[in-house]
Amino acid sequence: MMTPDHRNVFLSRPSAEAPKRDLRDAVIDVAPELTHVEILWIRQRVENRIRFGRIDQQHVIDRHWRVVSFSAGSIFAFVRWAANAYGTVLSRIDILRAVAPGERYITVPDVYPGGESLLRTSSWPRVEKVLQTIEAVETLGIDPADVAPEYWRHVHNRLSVGDRPQSYTQTRHHAWLRRKR
Repeated sequence: MMTPDHRNVFLSRPSAEAPKRDLRDAVIDVAPELTHVEILWIRQRVENRIRFGRIDQQHVIDRHWRVVSFSAGSIFAFVRWAANAYGTVLSRIDILRAVAPGERYITVPDVYPGGESLLRTSSWPRVEKVLQTIEAVETLGIDPADVAPEYWRHVHNRLSVGDRPQSYTQTRHHAWLRRKR
């Protein structure tokens, strides 16, 4: 039996007759060719969101929890943030490409089955740099979901060595970005 209340899914025991299933399992059963991302928002505790990407389907479970789906080949950014009583415990951004059935992928929490990782970073200063890069792409009038996957790998590599993506001249950066589209 499916339940729309996520608290029951996590807090209840499965009955002996039939195992409990949540809506996410039903969504995956219905559309196995899509990549599904679970979005959860709990005020001042957890915030998962999609920063950019073209959502194919959306299933609202309740006002705090939904499942969004992307078709194969779609590029999207998944931002995760969590806190406890003492402050932020997790800041992470993943830019992923949705995979088709049979393709290789990496697993990412709350992404089913997973995706091809183009950029993955954690800690607020690095996440902030990526968000600034996304905003810079948008100011050029380019949808970040349309940018070539190699560009996001390039940004990931620049962050990995500690260099800011905006550190080289803006004209070279913009020319390179336009060439890769």
